[in-house]
Amino acid sequence: MNHWPFILAAYGLTGLGTVVLTVWSYVSMRRAEAAVKQVDRDA
Repeated sequence: MNHWPFILAAYGLTGLGTVVLTVWSYVSMRRAEAAVKQVDRDA
């Protein structure tokens, strides 16, 4: 039995998950920074 398709799929999903999590974190960070700037402007 050849295990390479499973191994490549596992690495692919891990890489994709890492990219998605990184982008999600970056977007959340930018939103939080924008909210802080808005609060500073209003104060």
